[in-house]
Amino acid sequence: MIWAGSRRPRRGERGQVTVMLIGFFVVVGLVVAVAVNASAAYLGQRRLADLADGAAIAASEAADRASLYAAGETVGLDAGAATSAVEDYLTATGSLERHDGLAWDVEQVGGSVRVRLSGRVRMPLVPPGWDQTAAVTAEAVVQLRIR
Repeated sequence: MIWAGSRRPRRGERGQVTVMLIGFFVVVGLVVAVAVNASAAYLGQRRLADLADGAAIAASEAADRASLYAAGETVGLDAGAATSAVEDYLTATGSLERHDGLAWDVEQVGGSVRVRLSGRVRMPLVPPGWDQTAAVTAEAVVQLRIR
C-alpha cells in the first residue's frame, strides 16, 4: 500500500547520504586541523616573543655603566655587546636546544637595539601533503632612558 504523498527513492539516488556524510567529515577534519595548527603556531610565536623580550632586556643590561651615568636622557647601546649578551642569554636559558632552528639577529637602530628571533614550530596535526613545521618570528626593541 502506498500512502499519499510518499515516494520510494529512485535507484539512482541510493547512497547519496553516505557520500555527503563522508564529505562533511572530511571538511570538519580539515577545519579542526587548521584550527589546531593555527593555535600551535600562535602559541609558538608567543613563546618566541617572550624569549625576544628577555633577550632584549639582557641586551640592555650590557650597556656600559660609565656611559650610563654620563648620558643625557637616552643611553646609546653597543650592538656588539648586545649581541654577546643575547647569545649568553639564549645559551643560559637553554633556548638554543629547545627551539627548532632558532636564529637571532641584533641590530642597532639609533640609540636602541632591536632583537629579532626566528624559529620553527612543529604542527600537531599534519594532513598528508602539509608541512610538518611553520616558521615564526618575533622581535623586541629596547632603549634605555634616564629620567
